[in-house]
Amino acid sequence: MFVVLDKDTIVEEIIPHLPKRKRGFKPKSPISEIINCILYKLKTGIQWTLLPMEQLFSEVVPSYKTVFGHYRKWCEEGAWQTCWVEILKKNKSKIDCSSCDFDGSQTPAKKGGEQVGYQARKKAKTTNSLFLSDRQGLMLAMSQPISGEHHDLYNIKTHFQEITSILKKAEISTEGLFVNFDAGFDSENLRKITASEGIIANICENKRNQKSPSETEHYFDKKLYKERYVIERSNAWMDSFRSVLNRFDTTVSSWIGFNYLAFIVLGLRKFKQKRKSR
Repeated sequence: MFVVLDKDTIVEEIIPHLPKRKRGFKPKSPISEIINCILYKLKTGIQWTLLPMEQLFSEVVPSYKTVFGHYRKWCEEGAWQTCWVEILKKNKSKIDCSSCDFDGSQTPAKKGGEQVGYQARKKAKTTNSLFLSDRQGLMLAMSQPISGEHHDLYNIKTHFQEITSILKKAEISTEGLFVNFDAGFDSENLRKITASEGIIANICENKRNQKSPSETEHYFDKKLYKERYVIERSNAWMDSFRSVLNRFDTTVSSWIGFNYLAFIVLGLRKFKQKRKSR
């Protein structure tokens, strides 16, 4: 049987954080195998209708529609984000927030859908989201997706606070957090937003924004900014999951769900490695 995460990890780390069903029929197949099937879809990007159900289930083999139904229900309930927050909370000591990295990511949206727009640079319809990673390259949080025609600073206050709210839910303080931003995020508005959260913003200056040499100089640490390659590596790790490499989901909730599932898989693998090394 193909596994992305072993059964014990799914049972101990994921299932306890999923909503408990008080009504309806109890699934005939183990929840752990349903989740493993969803993770197979995440990893391979295969169409729901083509899932190799007989290879993914040990006893009762459900319809792919049953697995899809469970996934959609959990997405609508925000279960994957909640699960990730609880995992972060439990493993705070294994996260390295001595320096964090912030970046935007444009993902081609092959079937259109919610929050999809034409992005001239990509010459395609895309969805744009903002991501925050720690110094190890572990993705910590993402913003709500917006359509691809918008730049990274579009409605930045709302989207930045979406990310910091996830950290706060996981009981990770933003006070004194050092965050690298590329030149695309060079704006006085963002500097004020980060300062209000107690965050030290290390923003690479955008030369096009400099109207005169007499303008106030901002703090910028070139040496620490060079460490920003870490989030580019994180994006490559995320792209190893075919369901987030390209967006085929037409609903935003499903798209967010797959991203948080990728966070969960990468995070649990890293936390498990740290436990073994002790």
